[in-house]
Amino acid sequence: MLDELLLRMRGYTPRLLPPADAYPEAAVLVPITRSDEPEVVLTLRADGLSTHSGEVAFPGGRRDAEDVDLIRTALREAQEEIGLPPGLVEVVGPLSTLISRHGIQVTPYVGVVPDFVEYEANDGEIAAVFSVPLAFFRDDPRETTHRIDYLGKSFYVPSYRYGEYKIWGLTAIMLVELINLVFDDVNIDLHQPPEHFIKLN
Repeated sequence: MLDELLLRMRGYTPRLLPPADAYPEAAVLVPITRSDEPEVVLTLRADGLSTHSGEVAFPGGRRDAEDVDLIRTALREAQEEIGLPPGLVEVVGPLSTLISRHGIQVTPYVGVVPDFVEYEANDGEIAAVFSVPLAFFRDDPRETTHRIDYLGKSFYVPSYRYGEYKIWGLTAIMLVELINLVFDDVNIDLHQPPEHFIKLN
């Protein structure tokens, strides 16, 4: 599965937005474990933060003036938040740029990491570090669907439940793009409501 992911990522053309004065830039790392059954590494953000408090997210944050590029931003933030040394990350490539509800332009970077890393959560920002098998998302086991109206379009974003963790919002959108890329037989459409979607007026 991992070899297939690497092959597809290298031939993939995501939707990347150029820097815009209207939106501060940020980047997140999407760490995938190097194993027979790859897992994606996620964080639970600490309570009391100014943004995304108590939410599941990929490690990442805003670009610093010293960051030579957004890859550097993603690697620096991953080291600061979960103690992941940049030298252990094989950056594969970006997924599509997204604009968060807080007006941040976020670019995700997929990176392969060893499956034996002992993560050290930064207590001020991160409450927990956990991983989910990529195969978990294969059958789209969504708990609910959130309709998000943005720039004149409706997006139908899945919300997943993995143990005690709720995976939704921007993180779920990034995961859907990744899962659609990894698995031949998966095509989760964010622009069409699922069959079981109930519109509440």
